Amino acid sequence: MTELCQFNQALEKNEANSVALSPLSFIKRAAKVYPLRTAVIYGDQRYTWAQLYERSCRLAAVLQQFDVGRGDSVAVMLPNVPAMCESHFGIPMAGAVINAINVRLDAEAVAFILSHSRSKLLLVDPEYYPVVTAALERMDNERPTVINVSDTTQQGEQMIGELMYETLLQQVSEPAPCFPPLDEWDAIALGYTSGTTGNPKGVVTHHRGAYLNAVSNVLSWELAGPVVYLWTLPMFHCNGWCFPWTLAAVGGISVCLRKVDPELILELIAEHQISHYCGAPIVHSMIAEAALKSDVEFGHKIRGLIAGAAPPAVVLEKVERLGIELTHVYGLTETYGPATVCVKQPEWTDCTLDERVALNGRQGVAYPMQEEVAVLDPNTLEPVPADGKTVGEIMFRGNILMKGYLRNESATAEAFEGGWFHTGDLAVLHADGYLKISDRSKDVIISGGENISSLEVEDLIQRHPEVELAAVVPLADEKWGEVPAAFVQLRAGSALTEQQLIDYCRANMSRFKAPKKIIFEALPTTSTGKIQKFLLRQRLNSAAAVAAVAS
Repeated sequence: MTELCQFNQALEKNEANSVALSPLSFIKRAAKVYPLRTAVIYGDQRYTWAQLYERSCRLAAVLQQFDVGRGDSVAVMLPNVPAMCESHFGIPMAGAVINAINVRLDAEAVAFILSHSRSKLLLVDPEYYPVVTAALERMDNERPTVINVSDTTQQGEQMIGELMYETLLQQVSEPAPCFPPLDEWDAIALGYTSGTTGNPKGVVTHHRGAYLNAVSNVLSWELAGPVVYLWTLPMFHCNGWCFPWTLAAVGGISVCLRKVDPELILELIAEHQISHYCGAPIVHSMIAEAALKSDVEFGHKIRGLIAGAAPPAVVLEKVERLGIELTHVYGLTETYGPATVCVKQPEWTDCTLDERVALNGRQGVAYPMQEEVAVLDPNTLEPVPADGKTVGEIMFRGNILMKGYLRNESATAEAFEGGWFHTGDLAVLHADGYLKISDRSKDVIISGGENISSLEVEDLIQRHPEVELAAVVPLADEKWGEVPAAFVQLRAGSALTEQQLIDYCRANMSRFKAPKKIIFEALPTTSTGKIQKFLLRQRLNSAAAVAAVAS
């Protein structure tokens, strides 16, 4: 013990050898190293890294004028526009917490988030005037001060009050300096999980985790050389998977996009030589469909990150044939976005396309800066065997995990029970240490005592050439308890019938796994492209209840 103590005695942390980790350091460096390099492109607007840094500092000064400081929440309801990039720096520069709200939420949900977060200010795009106005009217407690972020590409804008973002920035005489947080454990962001029942939970993340995951993005995606990143992923979603901060770390270019428009995306890819983009499977599928339909061929290398519980194999095949190199990642709001990555091994290049798709369809291994990911028995917390068959729950441990849920101690304790973060996602572990999700615990269909993975059934259905999207949910059944039912979105012009699709499923999987009922309709999705299964469950249950009453 005495031998060890000599290395600690009188060798303490000081201002020279210890600085709190924060992604704010990335933009400060980018402004010095790449002052004239383009940082943001949006339509005709261009900002260099020096300009983006100054504008972010001005935003911090504006917030301070409104008495916003350490630990205060500032809400933003913005699409992927320059102000959204600036908010990811300017708000934490003021010591405050950025609360990026999902722009597709209804007034009731927005009102709850504004109230629960106790946001002092709200930066809002005029496109969301109706929902924000209705949300403010529903609030019983103190309402946030609204600052309008006007967009010259839009027409007929409606403002809430008279405060204008650009005017306030320009009125600042002395931009605020960029200081690191007092403590790297200080909160940097607040993000709300989508609530399928009850109110959503507020996920609080810290500067240290944001810093580490931003660097993890660089390492796992090998972001070397010029990076031109297209914002197909909403920045409100897990703070854009930490990519606003990642791009500052590498001096990359953000090409902003208000909403996913496949034709516009193809134009931007060609015009700006886009090198990277992220998205849910549906986003990649839309881009590939548009490119194939227009006979577009990309003349340069493009890399994409794809995230989803289990991206359909048909999507991976389609995008790979187009020449886009996809990397599969997995994570949650509680893990700052991506927390595992399907690292591609050199020998995979010798595999067939089908083999590569199967390998790349797995969720993979821990992100570089995440300490550990494991597939554990949820009751004993013992690791499951790496046999690719035994199902356990995915759990994380490390620095890239939330602080907890805002003012929800019971949910926080439950999430971290046993010293692991419990995801609720079920998976198997393969012999090479790569994990693959089998289902969400709530999405497993138990039919006659047999477990059926809804994801397995969905993957098969989406391999049918006339199917665009599919979601499988449980349907109550007197004999079996529950059976699979599928909601299917067909491609334009398809005349596929329910029985034809059921026969297709029975011919390609165990008969008990095949859907007993298929409903053809457009599927409800979130702004990030995830299918809202809870709405489909509700619809199915309501229809069953009506049928029961009628009989």
